[in-house]
Amino acid sequence: MTIRHISVTGIRNLVPVALDPSPRINLLHGCNGSGKTSFLEAIHFLALARSFRSTRIQPMIQQEQDQALVFARIATPHGDELAIGVSRNRQAEAQIRVNGESIRSMAELARNLPLQLINPESFRLLEGSPKVRRQFLDWGVFHVEHSFMHWWQRFQNSLKQRNSLLRHAIIDDQSMHVWDLEFCTASERVDQLRQDYIRRLKPVFTQTLSKLIQLPDLSLSYYRGWDREKSLADVLSSSRQRDRQLGHTQPGPQRADLRLRVGQQNAVEVLSRGQQKLVVCALKIAQGHLLADSMQQRCIYLVDDLGAELDPAYRKALCRLLEQLECQVFITGTEPGSLNYDWHKETPVSMFHVEHGHIKKSGVTE
Repeated sequence: MTIRHISVTGIRNLVPVALDPSPRINLLHGCNGSGKTSFLEAIHFLALARSFRSTRIQPMIQQEQDQALVFARIATPHGDELAIGVSRNRQAEAQIRVNGESIRSMAELARNLPLQLINPESFRLLEGSPKVRRQFLDWGVFHVEHSFMHWWQRFQNSLKQRNSLLRHAIIDDQSMHVWDLEFCTASERVDQLRQDYIRRLKPVFTQTLSKLIQLPDLSLSYYRGWDREKSLADVLSSSRQRDRQLGHTQPGPQRADLRLRVGQQNAVEVLSRGQQKLVVCALKIAQGHLLADSMQQRCIYLVDDLGAELDPAYRKALCRLLEQLECQVFITGTEPGSLNYDWHKETPVSMFHVEHGHIKKSGVTE
């Protein structure tokens, strides 16, 4: 997917913006607080109807505005064009329109515009909770396996129903059996789709990482959320009493995790901050490769504050990998010189200067 035109109204300190970005590399430079990150936030809002800087929508909306609004024309891999508009008001009510038709599903919106974010918060993928890594994993499965959403929703619903029964003073054994069966059916399908995805991702990740840094002892593994030697039905049966005491289900895909280790130690305990960022970048770029290979679809990359915790050599290597993806990329930095990484002459590159919320094209290489 490629953004051909984008207009932004009512987001943070940005004045109304209308841009025709490059289909490949877009570099935004300006002082801190000028609006660079806010523009990336607007693209993220277009793809997911939410901000990556706040769980609440109100901080993103300008004080004098009633809503945030982003509209874009998107080129598809098949040569078609989608018109996508997303708005949310201060009550967090959303309106999403694709080619003039209203849609209610955030999943449908996300599928139209696959997006990867690399920013200083990306470290959370290694040092954060398992939930962060599950979200990363499920992003990939969702975009390459269309049946995943169906099974994931069934799993979530059955988990909710089972937890509700566990909190009752007297458990209805017949109802519990029904929801145990549904929970196992959906969970095992979600787990299988996740396993298949990780099996395909691992070699791509290893190859990608090797182009950034040599970490031969780094390993990536998947924990499904219950004993791999036992069926989920058996584990649920043996944990029923403990689940009842806790008031929620312990085993299952809701406890799945990705584990990155260097030898026998957690990667986050061994690697420097710069090395951690390279590992995270390799994971996200590997997902982009897998999406392109599996679905002939390219995601958009948002890279905020490229220079943070990476020395020039690693920044150049990262930019080379992004360039090789042949997808649309938006990169921010404080100085134009910090974004010049000898891009190939045949790669379309556009430079934009951001100042006090204004965005103006300051250079282009076509």
